[in-house]
Amino acid sequence: MVLSSVIPYNWLMATLYIIGTPIGNLGDISFRAAETLKNADLVACEDTRRTLKLLTHLGIRVKLISCRSQNEEFAAEKVINALNQGQTVAYASDAGTPALSDPGAVLVSAAAAAGHDVIPIPGPSAFAALLSVAGGRDKTVVFEGFLSPKPGRRRARLRELMSMDAACIIYESPFRVLKLMEDIAEIDSERYICIGREMTKVHEEYLRGTAAEIQGILAQKNEQIGEFSVYITGNKLNKLVNL
Repeated sequence: MVLSSVIPYNWLMATLYIIGTPIGNLGDISFRAAETLKNADLVACEDTRRTLKLLTHLGIRVKLISCRSQNEEFAAEKVINALNQGQTVAYASDAGTPALSDPGAVLVSAAAAAGHDVIPIPGPSAFAALLSVAGGRDKTVVFEGFLSPKPGRRRARLRELMSMDAACIIYESPFRVLKLMEDIAEIDSERYICIGREMTKVHEEYLRGTAAEIQGILAQKNEQIGEFSVYITGNKLNKLVNL
């Protein structure tokens, strides 16, 4: 057939695997994720240096290609070309599950549109990890990721989120976490908050209480280190229920 003379015979077997990688502790990599990375012809990743560290830890040697937010569309074309040639490709962001406040969505959309299978390899996620230990009772949780760095937009969006009858999870940098606690306290001083810092790492820490209480604890530290994941309970359930 003419089609087979143009496109490799195993084109329909080409698959893009989306890999959930450790958010800190390299021991959290799953057996399936490690096997997928080992058997891939090409690994696309947000930062080749970060992924190389993981692959070295696993004893895996494979070709890497950068696919970050700044070049995702361009990199996606290269990945599609590899898939069109029948290669198996794995994608990993720096930490956690791709496309959750990380690159990956553009690549997934492009690969699916080109007719290739896109298969998730479930793994660590700061969102899911924090939710599992937050102790909230909300049935609905909104994942917001990072708020705008512009103060006005940040506060406006925060008010919208905190007006919902749903919990929300926000990611925040160490440079703005104290200001975030201040803004939350101004909107609702009684709202229950749970913060996860350096999750799965050596200095892992969880803080629970009102925004003012957490702000007081953080203010006593000389500096804030690592990214923060913040759980804010919903409007109708704004206090922790004592068991």
